[in-house]
Amino acid sequence: MWWRMFDSISAQFGKIVRSLSGKSKITEKNIQDAVEEIKVALLEADVNLRVVRRFVNRTMEEATGEKVLQSVDPGQQFVKIVYDKMVQLLGDVDNQGLILKGPDTTSVVLMMGLQGSGKTTTAAKLAYRLKKQGRRPLLVAADLVRPAAVLQLQVLGEKIGVPVYAEEHAKNPVSVAKNSLAKAKKEQFDVLIVDTSGRMHLDEMMMDEIHNVSSAINPDERLFVADAMTGQNAVTIAQEFEEKVGITGVILSKFDSDTRGGAALSLRSIVGKPIKFIGVGEKPEDLDPFYPDRIASRILGMGDVVSLVEKAQETIDIKEAEKMQEKMSKATFDLQDYLDQLDRMNKMGSVEKLLEMIPGAKGNVSEDDIDTAEMNREKAIIQSMTMTERQNPYMIGPTRKKRVANGSGTTVYDVNRLLKKFEKMRLAMKKFAKNKKYQASMLKHMGM
Repeated sequence: MWWRMFDSISAQFGKIVRSLSGKSKITEKNIQDAVEEIKVALLEADVNLRVVRRFVNRTMEEATGEKVLQSVDPGQQFVKIVYDKMVQLLGDVDNQGLILKGPDTTSVVLMMGLQGSGKTTTAAKLAYRLKKQGRRPLLVAADLVRPAAVLQLQVLGEKIGVPVYAEEHAKNPVSVAKNSLAKAKKEQFDVLIVDTSGRMHLDEMMMDEIHNVSSAINPDERLFVADAMTGQNAVTIAQEFEEKVGITGVILSKFDSDTRGGAALSLRSIVGKPIKFIGVGEKPEDLDPFYPDRIASRILGMGDVVSLVEKAQETIDIKEAEKMQEKMSKATFDLQDYLDQLDRMNKMGSVEKLLEMIPGAKGNVSEDDIDTAEMNREKAIIQSMTMTERQNPYMIGPTRKKRVANGSGTTVYDVNRLLKKFEKMRLAMKKFAKNKKYQASMLKHMGM
């Protein structure tokens, strides 16, 4: 999973943050030591040396001022400075989305990158994302160099339900691109995503070809797809594409496989273009927007509440939530409802991923602290019950408990433990649901 890529640097940053955040008084020496540790952490993460020096100098300059040293909470002030500089390093928060025209006009997105960067797969992921947003994308197979590139895009297009424009025996990518744009305008596709040819290495022929395609269709976005695993090499290649073709943004593929994060932390500063998306898996939906502020927050061990809420919103229907609240208040919450909640948690991601988003959890709570095996055991027990038993757990006597235990591969003791736990939970839910004052207090603390 992608959040692992920052594990090493995050652990070091978290240690630095914890050492200073609780101090009521800090000295210039404290700050110098902390900044030196930050420098080492960034270099070990394969961040460009020029970027590291710039980050360290700016942090040091701002952190050693009277505003920090003489503040009421200097530790927190220092952490805030580090966070702000990290966000600046990663990119402009307000300039991350795609620049597209209105739905009545065809926007053109040109995809480019080296062979093996995941460019074709990323084009399909982007099309899938835009389709989910209500757009009408058309994929274009203009990679006429790599064997089976056209077929690969056609297979991916069929999988996600997005049409692919391809010309049999085509030899001229410029002609393919121009013809696809004419088709898109005629048939009212509002986004044209053009997959171009890559090479194993940078060469003039590839650059000329992409430049000619770009000139022919005048794209709104020229997105460079970089393999995050190549580290600083990705930064160097991005620079070449920017100089010779011009890019408007970067997509980092294989973001979930990078172990250090040097490319992500260097690209914006060196190339001057925003990272717009990150590839976080192999599925069509595994393309996430790149949010500098959220990434910075995670690196510093400060959690990511916004992403956590968004994850929850993806899996929880508002009407279902209201229905659930009513059930809680009337104590009609049953084992089927409990099973549904466990399934929703699974859809949100692993326990580790969720912990990563909770402020204060990183470094204090691990996946080992949460018994996932117990959760799976509980699911198996409930799934072995009839629907009537799930809705009325009181009817589950000794004979039924034995049958459920046998059906779930557990013991009667496990079944009894679940039933006792559930009853306590149901009573607590009823109490909470009726305590409007307590609910209001919690929402206030959550900033809602």
